Amino acid sequence: MAAHPLNATALLMKNSFAQFRRSLCVLIGVFALVMCMAIPAAAQSVAEVEAAQQAVMRAEQAYADQYAPELMNSARQILVQAQAAALNRRERKKAPALAIRAHADADLAHARSEEAVALAQLQQRQTEIAELQRALGLEATP
Repeated sequence: MAAHPLNATALLMKNSFAQFRRSLCVLIGVFALVMCMAIPAAAQSVAEVEAAQQAVMRAEQAYADQYAPELMNSARQILVQAQAAALNRRERKKAPALAIRAHADADLAHARSEEAVALAQLQQRQTEIAELQRALGLEATP
């Protein structure tokens, strides 16, 4: 007795639909896993870029443009690159590293600005001391 052709087709269709359903479940699972992994990466990019923006703003408030203009220009340019990378899906992985570089340049500019202000204040105080010593008739001590 020969197998009926419809039974073989029905059997194949059952298996193919079952495989399709299983494949669909696997595909959905993989997609969900990839999305879960991508969300922290995007969040990290945003956090790093925001931190770099704040560092640039702190440096601006410390007049780093006046005392370390090259570093401030570098920090701003790299920050713009980090912001662009964070918005671009293909470049998103580069955003945290760029943001960290911008943050470092801004922090260094801020520190150099504070150093320059402190040195200027020191020079001013030393000048005042020398003038007071001259006014009192004292010699400056080394």
